[in-house]
Amino acid sequence: MKILAIDTSSEICGVALLEDNNLIQDNSLNNGKTHSENLMILIKEILENNNVDLKDIDLISCVVGPGSFTGIRIGVSTVKALSEVNQIPIAEVTSLETLAENIGSVKTKVAMIDARNDQVYCGIFDENNNLIEPYIANSIEFVIDKLKKYENIEFSGNGAIKFKELITKKLNNVKFCNCNEQIAENVGRIGLRKYKLNKVKNADELLPIYLRKSQAERMKNKED
Repeated sequence: MKILAIDTSSEICGVALLEDNNLIQDNSLNNGKTHSENLMILIKEILENNNVDLKDIDLISCVVGPGSFTGIRIGVSTVKALSEVNQIPIAEVTSLETLAENIGSVKTKVAMIDARNDQVYCGIFDENNNLIEPYIANSIEFVIDKLKKYENIEFSGNGAIKFKELITKKLNNVKFCNCNEQIAENVGRIGLRKYKLNKVKNADELLPIYLRKSQAERMKNKED
């Protein structure tokens, strides 16, 4: 089963091609250009390099957020178009799921993305990468208080890096993963698991997950 994995929710424009759980090629890029400039080029390159046509793709696994508002819109709109034209099912993946995938076997996995202004996006997962609580978009202090009831915690994500000193000070016996990037390969593997559980969507059903309003919307609300 050929899977095209796409993640545009962070600074990295992530594109990977997999055959089931096996990575064929990662063609991700972080060159300072916008995802609108990179994404279709990277998709075209990875397909041509491996003599694969879009009609050969069995599943598109797409990160729908949270993260960069602009990046998410680009990724989701591109995937919707590819899916609709080629009738390819879509597996909806969150950026926090991809970060939890970085962490090994521990009781509590915490994926954390910096949302600026001392805010984070956070997902709390069990050892099997199942989400324990609803996703959180709140202050780092709020998240730390929420985590005090959990044991054997390991963190992944740029939010964990940014607030490492505070987390270590306020929580006991925590670990920090060596890998804190969203990896397109992970997106594909998570997507395959969801496909096997029949958790797939068509183009019309795919929607972004933002968790909070954009900065422009928040500024407008203040003005109103």
